[in-house]
Amino acid sequence: MQDRTISVILAGGVGSRLHPLTAERAKPAVPFGGNYRIIDFALSNCLHSGMRRILVLTQYKSHSLHKHLRDGWSVFNPGIGEYVTIVPPQMRTGESWYAGTADAVYQNLYLLRRSSADRVLVLSGDHIYRMDYAAMLKFHCEQEADATVACMKVPLSEASAFGIMSVDEQGQVQKFFEKPLRPRGLPDDPDHALASMGIYVFSRELLCSVLEDDAAQKDSSHDFGKDILPRLIRTDKVCGYQFAGTTGRVSLDSYWRDVGTIDSYYAANMSLLDSQPPLDLYQSSWPILSAHCQSPPARAVPGCNRGDHATIDNAILGAGTVVAGGTVRNSVLSRNVRVDEGAVVENSIIFDDVEIGPGAQLNRCIIDKQVRVPPGERIGFDSYRDAQRFVVSEGGIAVVPRDYRFNSLSTPEKPRRKFEPPASAVRKAAM
Repeated sequence: MQDRTISVILAGGVGSRLHPLTAERAKPAVPFGGNYRIIDFALSNCLHSGMRRILVLTQYKSHSLHKHLRDGWSVFNPGIGEYVTIVPPQMRTGESWYAGTADAVYQNLYLLRRSSADRVLVLSGDHIYRMDYAAMLKFHCEQEADATVACMKVPLSEASAFGIMSVDEQGQVQKFFEKPLRPRGLPDDPDHALASMGIYVFSRELLCSVLEDDAAQKDSSHDFGKDILPRLIRTDKVCGYQFAGTTGRVSLDSYWRDVGTIDSYYAANMSLLDSQPPLDLYQSSWPILSAHCQSPPARAVPGCNRGDHATIDNAILGAGTVVAGGTVRNSVLSRNVRVDEGAVVENSIIFDDVEIGPGAQLNRCIIDKQVRVPPGERIGFDSYRDAQRFVVSEGGIAVVPRDYRFNSLSTPEKPRRKFEPPASAVRKAAM
């Protein structure tokens, strides 16, 4: 089945709710878990599921993502038909950028047709999860479905953020509502609804046909959830594949997260520090692969004056990280981070190449790449002062942007509690 299937990963999303982490990178390229990028999860699932022909559709600020794919995912053999191919907008069907998830695939139908694949697996590149796509493909073929949607139960209180569906006893989708204001619970479980995971399997010919028809509709938003699925449900056999309903070759943890906001992103990282984390990064049978830099091992050493001993309590430390007389508690540190003597990092996420000066104190914050936190600086203790300088999430997480330079003499910025994208970004972005 896998050799007759081509995978398409939608990886061009703006991710404005993750600003400023997405100020210089696409959402799928945002670091996660001290060692990965978000897109690594979908790509690792493809690799372990035997999906070796992959198109990655990119658009928004894609340089970081392209570099990561080049450095970390040149693992396939083109000589036997395996590949991960980056596909930016080429304006082959007009002069527009990708105008939606369905339009992004539509603009690249020529790649699907020349692939000789019978089926197309469409994935989002900005979710955190493990999944055996081979099990979903098997279900799709056994059901003789025209299209299959992966789905999972979510609490009714959260259901309005998802595409919600209902299925009959045979698993065929009867109704689909994209982000309904008043979602209905399941008949046998009124406190939960059945949500789409943004993972689809289509017959290639059906997908090509419906996307061509959709492209001709001027009033369409060219989105899989809003336009394509509701239409197919009326005319074709669309089945719902319940995530973790079969084991495949993945542990049945049923973990799937859309880390679309600063608070959900922070919570997903922090959950990795639980004594029994909901997502086990150390599962040897299904490792998450990524690009790896040539860095020395992480190390904990006393401070320069030997008066401060390094303290590490429940933390993830990336390669090359040095805790030199500092304290790290309940935090996720990426590669080449330095925590100097007397500095305290608690409940925080620190990206690559960050230096935390002597005596600095950080709590409930995210520090993006290449930031030098000055000696004695305090972040996460005074919400008003933090909001004058940084973006602060609704949950109170202070986010220091990439390359931020501290300057006590500069005029404080106007407080910002939420990110409001500039007018140029209001234009509908692809994926």
